[in-house]
Amino acid sequence: MDFNVKKLASDAGIFFTRAIQFTGEKFGQVEKTELDAHFENLLSRADSTKNWTEKIFRQTEVLLQPNPSSRIEEFLYEKLDRTVPSRPNNEELLGHYMQDAAKDFGPGTPYGSTLIKVGDCERRLGSVQREFLQTSAIGFLTPLRNFLEGDWRTISKERRLLENRRLDLDSCKARLKKAKLAESKAAAVPDFQETRPRNYVLSASASALWSEEVDKAEHELRVAQTEFDRQAEVTRLLLEGISSTHVNHLRCLHEFVEAQTAYYKQCHLHMQDLQKELDRFPNAFAGNPGHSMASGGSSPLDPASAVETDTLKIEEVQAPATGTRKAKVLYDYDAADTSELSLLADELITVYTVPGMDSDWLVGERGNQKGKVPVTYLELLS
Repeated sequence: MDFNVKKLASDAGIFFTRAIQFTGEKFGQVEKTELDAHFENLLSRADSTKNWTEKIFRQTEVLLQPNPSSRIEEFLYEKLDRTVPSRPNNEELLGHYMQDAAKDFGPGTPYGSTLIKVGDCERRLGSVQREFLQTSAIGFLTPLRNFLEGDWRTISKERRLLENRRLDLDSCKARLKKAKLAESKAAAVPDFQETRPRNYVLSASASALWSEEVDKAEHELRVAQTEFDRQAEVTRLLLEGISSTHVNHLRCLHEFVEAQTAYYKQCHLHMQDLQKELDRFPNAFAGNPGHSMASGGSSPLDPASAVETDTLKIEEVQAPATGTRKAKVLYDYDAADTSELSLLADELITVYTVPGMDSDWLVGERGNQKGKVPVTYLELLS
């Protein structure tokens, strides 16, 4: 490799000088140029913005993707500039399993038909969540990431340059101070060695040499001051741009809240629709005294909610000439009143429907006994 020896030596000298200045400042042995209060406030505000933006960004990632392995995978695909493979999310996977289970148990059974409905709802929830994740990633996470990986890196780079310019400036100030002190000493006392009188130098010659050194140090100081002022202005403009960053992040935050609101609203609507569908089916365990109901509300098998006995009197109902079917009882059922027929699991009964009866109920006959029976307790055979 072709090394530029002069440049390498110059860079090493600059680095060594900065290191000496930095060490002296840490031990309080040299003076340090302080930035004005406004500039310090800008620096503090920028650091605070970076720190909180990073925390919000990381926690939002956890919220949107709780699985750390998936987050690492997405990060690697992003760095490789490749598209993340599309995979079903947890809700979609759960819905798929429920619907497959329903096929195995039998879609005509109460459990199977309910699994189908719940599984379909879970898949819709998964689709809504997928849309929410995409919207949030584009509208909220991406602007935060762009700030951290773009604007903040630029600000950090310029701040490092400003710090180097300040160290150079303070080094020049220290050199000028030393040169002026030596010049004043040379002007006041002849510079010679009494043990070697032939090698002494007159004070005028020594003073002239130090005057040249002072002039050189003053020139270097002016150059360093100019570079420092220029870099300070560049850094100041970038730091003042943090206000625009806050405005942009505020807009993105509003969009994130709107997306989150729409997501939860859609989920709520889907769950309400599912609840309405399930409410049409009587609870298969409502009549089982050994099984407690999950909620304290009224049972869907309440005769008042099923069919009005005032308009339909069971004892007066006659079986139709055609349309009767055999049904197998799936669960034990205790009649709630005299209009209903108690059932025993695995027994066979005859069922039929009559005009004016709720679709969730049938009329069941067993010998000379007759009464209303819930459809969800039956498996129709013919």
